[in-house]
Amino acid sequence: MNTVKGIVLAVSSALFVLPMAASAYDKGDILVKFGAASVSPESSSDNINNYIGASVGADDEVQLGVSGTYMVSDRLGLELLAATPFSHDLDGKGTLSGTDIGSIKHLPPTLSAQYYFMGSKSKFKPYVGAGVNYTVFFDEEVASPLNQAYNDLELDDSVGLSAQVGFDYQFNKKWMLNASAMYIDIDTTATLSSDDPSNPDLVVDYDLDPMVYRLNVGFTF
Repeated sequence: MNTVKGIVLAVSSALFVLPMAASAYDKGDILVKFGAASVSPESSSDNINNYIGASVGADDEVQLGVSGTYMVSDRLGLELLAATPFSHDLDGKGTLSGTDIGSIKHLPPTLSAQYYFMGSKSKFKPYVGAGVNYTVFFDEEVASPLNQAYNDLELDDSVGLSAQVGFDYQFNKKWMLNASAMYIDIDTTATLSSDDPSNPDLVVDYDLDPMVYRLNVGFTF
């Protein structure tokens, strides 16, 4: 995670001093960007019911991110962000520290409106964006030895808002470098359940609210 942030900051600093020759995005252009997408969830959830001081956390993950942006004008774009599935291990926190809870996968497609400040006058194009995210969780698995008592782990899907900042640097009319940081509001409820009625369900609310860092190459057509 620190490496990705460092690369983004270093490239941003370098590009600020490059000449700003004219290179336009035009209305109707489609921008396709692909590269590394790093997801860093909040470190800890709310407390688990029935366990005072116990919570869970999820580790970071890097996958392939892909986005397509349709330019409504030379300054306004609509972006759809997708990725290969992210996998996270869930670990106990607090009084459950050191306990393996399980693992999950999720897909967080996000639709955003983006505003490009520099318009067609610059190769360097910083932007801000805001949108809506839908996250679907799947392939939830309970870790051993916890699976001896609980056989099912389920996380509710989430709908939330997102916000981002980023920049494109155009090498020419077709090719670009892109870096961005996005905050996504992902709130879910995780439930550990058992076929044994003597084991009550364990339920925890988890606001993952991850930061998503992307470093991409892209092209325009």
